[in-house]
Amino acid sequence: MDITAREVMDTRYSTLSPQMTIGEAFRVFQTAAQEHQQTVFGMVVTDAAGQLLGMLSLYDLLLLIRPKHIHIWGEIKDVEISGILDAALSRARSMLVSDVMTTDLTTITPDMHLLRIIDIMIKKHVRRLPVLEDGKMVGIVYLSRVFQHLLERSSA
Repeated sequence: MDITAREVMDTRYSTLSPQMTIGEAFRVFQTAAQEHQQTVFGMVVTDAAGQLLGMLSLYDLLLLIRPKHIHIWGEIKDVEISGILDAALSRARSMLVSDVMTTDLTTITPDMHLLRIIDIMIKKHVRRLPVLEDGKMVGIVYLSRVFQHLLERSSA
């Protein structure tokens, strides 16, 4: 029997609106983490009709607050970074999700084979893949869920 995205996708997931501020998105991330009792590393961004617009990941957020010239700070011992970090967080909070989100997404279909999904995740270095059917988002496949599925199969 072939295993497809349909068998490993989550159909319940939190979403962000492109009009949200990053500060509001931080709160949605925190709420989702509490509800799922695990760290949430990224969320899909959808419009009011549920149309997929992009993805906001932990990487996007860290890239946003990382100072541009941090690579030279390794040699500077007396740089006080807490003030710099607080200022970056303050600036980021007022930005819109639509200004930060990744829009060049790889998507999959519910009938895509699990091995193809694994291949895409490895080659593209992604932790989550939105699942689209007839242009509408119907689920999301998380790397952790794929791995959990493989663990369950190996112990069966």
